Amino acid sequence: MRYLFIFFLLALNGFANVDPGVDVFFQGSYIQYIKGKRVGLVTNHTARDKNLITTIERFKKQKEGKLVALFAPEHGIDGKVHAGDHFERLFDEDHIPVFSLYGKTRRPTKEMLQNIDVLVFDIQDIGSRPYTYSTTLFYVMEEAAKYKIPVIVLDRPNPLGGKIVDGPMLETKWRSFLGYINVPYCHGMTIGELALFFNQEYHVGCTLHVIPMKGWKRSMHFRDTHLSWIPSSPNVPEADTPFFYPTTGISGELQIFNIGIGYTLPFKIMGAPWIDADEFAGKLNKLLLDGVTFLPFHYRPYYGPYKNQDCHGVLLVIHNPAIYRPVTIQFALLGILKSLYPKEFLKKFSEVEPSHKKTFCQAIGSDLIFSILQKDKFPFVRLVNFQKKEREEFLKIRQKYLLPEYGS
Repeated sequence: MRYLFIFFLLALNGFANVDPGVDVFFQGSYIQYIKGKRVGLVTNHTARDKNLITTIERFKKQKEGKLVALFAPEHGIDGKVHAGDHFERLFDEDHIPVFSLYGKTRRPTKEMLQNIDVLVFDIQDIGSRPYTYSTTLFYVMEEAAKYKIPVIVLDRPNPLGGKIVDGPMLETKWRSFLGYINVPYCHGMTIGELALFFNQEYHVGCTLHVIPMKGWKRSMHFRDTHLSWIPSSPNVPEADTPFFYPTTGISGELQIFNIGIGYTLPFKIMGAPWIDADEFAGKLNKLLLDGVTFLPFHYRPYYGPYKNQDCHGVLLVIHNPAIYRPVTIQFALLGILKSLYPKEFLKKFSEVEPSHKKTFCQAIGSDLIFSILQKDKFPFVRLVNFQKKEREEFLKIRQKYLLPEYGS
């Protein structure tokens, strides 16, 4: 009974078999990187150790260096700020300044950095290029390089695992805060590996230290880590939501459909009043797409596209994430919708506002995809094969930056 009770307690505490970079940092000699230094911490509410103590608290309590500033990405230091909303400088309960990197200023300025000797980055990313936390890291690295300030990245799991590489590359003319480096939409890298890639491939010249996780393997999805998922933003509430974000999120930029934003299933559904749910699900399931089943679904959004209107569409059920390819599924959704409902699809497509088209192109990385959706009668096959050779070339380059601790 005693051992059963101990096992029960371990289960309640997550039975974590992966130590995030923050735990590894405080376990060994890495902490010497901040000895006698004034530390700036780029972080938010997602940064916790395996025992759910915040990275902010860990840095406040350690004695080697002094935490002098906090920097917050999109959604703020506590994650409550909705996408697109801004906040400016604040102070925390210990009067440490909190600088926003998602307001008027998206890069740390010379004034923000003047009293800092080393910058530490610890934020949970979700594995998709347009999610802005990674761009914040790249901006921080560029500014740190200007002032010769070292950057330490405390690595965290890619919730999609380290093997899913899917979707278009980023064309230079669409480089923006929504996508800053030329990697596929789903790149299969951790935030630390992305930092290594960016520093070398873009000749940043930042003094960079990546603190690897302990126990994480590339085959792991987030649930395999037994770590607790902290919602990374208001519409990414669960550990499996990162699989759905690249599946419907690009479509959501067009505002043609509702993708569950404004309902209780963000990114997990796609619907509109003019869709026949049974027909749509049936056509999709006949494609026998890897790792997913589509269920007819009916709902009424509380806000967003088609607010308070009855929407009909599909609920995505992922039954094998190891073979699931999110962006490929997204192209199937769009292709089938256009083939089934060309009149409604093209009417809504013609009504896409210029600002939404721009955001779509920045997120997907190309304006040619918009053109294919608009002009091709059956766009699915062309979209799936789009930039296939470029992705294959990326995989070769990517190999140099994969941390050996995580396996192949």
